[in-house]
Amino acid sequence: QVQLVESGGGLVQTGGSLRLSCVASGLTFIKYAMGWFRQAPGKEREGVSCISISDGSTYYADSVKGRFTISVDNTKNTVYLQMNSLTPEDTADYYCAAKDYYCSPNSRGYEYEYWGQGTQVTVSS
Repeated sequence: QVQLVESGGGLVQTGGSLRLSCVASGLTFIKYAMGWFRQAPGKEREGVSCISISDGSTYYADSVKGRFTISVDNTKNTVYLQMNSLTPEDTADYYCAAKDYYCSPNSRGYEYEYWGQGTQVTVSS
């Protein structure tokens, strides 16, 4: 049984930082790509970043480039999203997800097979 469990969300002021974690179990980590998505109230889900575990290639949405960093710890089956210089526009529920092998800038949410339950990020102005 595959499980993705996010943590690390919370309330932070504008300009602050948070690090989200997603622990994956029940899958062969290196055979997957891990993505972070977010959904703000009243808005569509947005792909934030993804990483292909096997080769380490990463992609970022334009809205977070230069501020967010995705990384993995293969020994812990964990993917991280370091979020810096946060703004109220980053307020959303953040989800991690897993798809087979590789992701690309064109990877869409429906391509991801497994999803976590989400963690809430609130950035106050």
